[in-house]
Amino acid sequence: MVDEVIKAMQTKMDKTIEALKKDFIGIRTGKANPLMVEDVKVDYYGTSTPLNQLGKIAAPEPRMLVITPFDKSALKDIEKGILASGLGLTPTNDGSNIRINIPELTGERRKELAKVVKSKAEDKKVAIRNIRRDANDELKKDPIKVSQDEQKAYQDKIQKLTDSYIAKIVELEKEKEKEITTL
Repeated sequence: MVDEVIKAMQTKMDKTIEALKKDFIGIRTGKANPLMVEDVKVDYYGTSTPLNQLGKIAAPEPRMLVITPFDKSALKDIEKGILASGLGLTPTNDGSNIRINIPELTGERRKELAKVVKSKAEDKKVAIRNIRRDANDELKKDPIKVSQDEQKAYQDKIQKLTDSYIAKIVELEKEKEKEITTL
């Protein structure tokens, strides 16, 4: 029972770390990365569809993305979806592809992005702590009686695991801030 709780906790924490990595990919750093736009929702024949299902996304140059739609009639829809995404990107439609030039980041924009990174990292730290709390609560209501010493040992194990995941988040946060500020 206890090992199942800890395994479930680890799985949830791993998913939280993956979600943070995905969030960080969406924060642009001045370099073109196809992952920046792959989840942009496009209204395609009345259905909200991720951009990566509508075309091939490539970064032929360090500061440019090119989207080649599978269906040329979707060009206008893709363009609208990118503009509505809130990423601050301006697509250019050349009749067969969508080109997106990634603008240079200003000092002020870098500071704003660093704040966004801190905020997203803090949200994930809170999520990790909530997972820890849930795991501890689960152990306390375990119908199998465990001694207080065993209970304490499990709580220590859960806390060490939590600390290691918080450290991962801090490391990812530092890497992303460095990436933003040193370009």
